[in-house]
Amino acid sequence: MDSNRPSDGKTPTVLIVGAGLAGLLFAIILDRASIPYQIYEKAKVVKPLGSIISLSANILPVFEQLSLYEELESISLPGSTFEIFNGKIKRIGFFQMSGRGNRSFSRPRLYDMLLSKIPADRIHYGKKIVNTAQDKDGVNITCADGTSYHGDLLVGADGAYSAVRTSLYKQMAEDKILPPSDAEELKKGYTCAVGTSRPLDAAKFPVLAKKDSGGVLVIGDEVMYCWGLFAVNDNRITWDVVSQIATRPNEEDVRDAGWGPESNSDFVKEIRHFKLPEAYGGGVLGDLIDETPPENISRVYLEDKMFSTLFHNRTVLIGDAAHKLLPSSGQGAVNAMEDAVILANCLYDIGTTSPGDIKAALQSYKDQRLPHVIEQYKASKATAKFMYGHTFLERCIRFAVFNLIPTWKMNEMTQKDAAYRPQITFLPLAPNLDASYVEPQFPNRRYEVEQKAKKEAEHASQPSTAAVV
Repeated sequence: MDSNRPSDGKTPTVLIVGAGLAGLLFAIILDRASIPYQIYEKAKVVKPLGSIISLSANILPVFEQLSLYEELESISLPGSTFEIFNGKIKRIGFFQMSGRGNRSFSRPRLYDMLLSKIPADRIHYGKKIVNTAQDKDGVNITCADGTSYHGDLLVGADGAYSAVRTSLYKQMAEDKILPPSDAEELKKGYTCAVGTSRPLDAAKFPVLAKKDSGGVLVIGDEVMYCWGLFAVNDNRITWDVVSQIATRPNEEDVRDAGWGPESNSDFVKEIRHFKLPEAYGGGVLGDLIDETPPENISRVYLEDKMFSTLFHNRTVLIGDAAHKLLPSSGQGAVNAMEDAVILANCLYDIGTTSPGDIKAALQSYKDQRLPHVIEQYKASKATAKFMYGHTFLERCIRFAVFNLIPTWKMNEMTQKDAAYRPQITFLPLAPNLDASYVEPQFPNRRYEVEQKAKKEAEHASQPSTAAVV
């Protein structure tokens, strides 16, 4: 597909900037809808962080619709429980996942699976976006290498520091139509080190024998850190260490973008003595660090920001480009993928590529997604306070959550979150495999018309059953 070809006026030609999880899933769904697309990625080779990623019942049915669920199972482990310990490794919290539970991966495994579904001629690397422009006839992107591309719709799936969003908001600010809150920078409240071990011996790390991700979080008492652990496929363990910047005035300058393996040595020495639960060997974090190749250790900031402008004219944002959630609630990747699903549904239902129909489709996407994302954004901030926080108030919140809220209430809240499960509306819906309530699916007018016409055609082709006299 040539992204510079003239539009047919009916099916939009889509330019996707960013080859992350949201951009790749969006492209896979567009392919099922026969909507032409191209992906432009600034990196020459994408190397996802070796961190844990868990997909919940909110998004797993989509993989069933795409006939990818069996492959998903083969590269992941189920996640049925999540335990929380204090620094002395005394369990202070326990969560039972509702319904079918989660599937947990090392992020690169999920990324590689999605990337394998994208035809090589649909993705272009080394394409750093330096400018975007749009008018009634379409949208253009210009890259640092001098190339430019034209389409009917531009999708910014290029992460928290999105070049597409930056260009779009700059023009909106010049036109004096950008909400002031959208001009504010992302908030950096935490730093996080992540790592994925090499294959380990299950006799030394018993969690690996259970074939379950066995997620745990340890909240430091005497140290201002929290550390999380998950088992993933291939007998590996992913670990992360979160530090709250507000309680660590000597933390590295938050203006930096991140850290590479070469700058981690002093930090690693500081966290080596952190204790581990028995399922993870009962030793110290240093035992896992020694089993983690240095190139598999990275440090990043955990930013958060909720943008209210999800689209303007022919440009739309999804994933971290639209809303950056803290990982505390485990919903960042899930929400990015839900964006991809809902936006693809809206584009399938589009009438023409006229400015009016494009706007109507993108407005529908925003109307369907924004209320839920706002809830998830608030939840991620609240969860971060009692999971990562070390201020006096946050310790009080943590005590209240683990000691004053009954287990049935916590499970009820979890089930409520799991009820939101948007699916691809132009494919047969996946069945509900558990007894929990699921919110009704938003209808797709075009698909309903197509299915009605199909049934009428099948009925007309059936031989008459009238009695022969």
